[in-house]
Amino acid sequence: MKYHYSQTDFYTRRAKRENFPARSVYKLEEIDRKYGLFKSGDKVLDLGCAPGSWLLYLAQKVGERGKVVGIDIVDLKIRLPQNVIFIKEDVMKFEPKGNFQSVVSDLAAHTSGIKFRDVAQTLELCQRALEIAKKALVKGGNFLCKVFEGEGTDDFFMEMKKNFEFIKRFKPKASRKQSKEMYIVAKGFLKNTLR
Repeated sequence: MKYHYSQTDFYTRRAKRENFPARSVYKLEEIDRKYGLFKSGDKVLDLGCAPGSWLLYLAQKVGERGKVVGIDIVDLKIRLPQNVIFIKEDVMKFEPKGNFQSVVSDLAAHTSGIKFRDVAQTLELCQRALEIAKKALVKGGNFLCKVFEGEGTDDFFMEMKKNFEFIKRFKPKASRKQSKEMYIVAKGFLKNTLR
């Protein structure tokens, strides 16, 4: 069954009104409100940052003393705040430099309509995001990753559990009801774990 999304749903209209390029910003905002991931002065790495809504939200949260680094394979079409750096690069080849308080990933494979393939490809991106997070995060840092429920998701969740003090699955209200997407929220990175 194929769903046709309304261009005028509540979150799409709100994003347009508030000058965000996509409705996904409200997912991040809700997760942050619930789990307190970002604070003023933080350095945050955003993997798969296009079209840029998360970058804009994060730039506001970390403020002038903070920094946000966005990575994506496609160009951004938005004006970036001064505390944001964009790097056009494939995350599969990206090697992080520096230490970050948080790493966020809204990466998803292009959907083919074949559920098991879509889940597997997105899970591969999640694995890569976790690899990057393990290299980039400071001890006690946070990691947020979008996954699609399906085969392999529980194994990925258990793998993340080995690396963080706190881990939770969460589906924001801004996610479409029929979507299989959810987010894994992880806090308290255990920097000294064997990787």
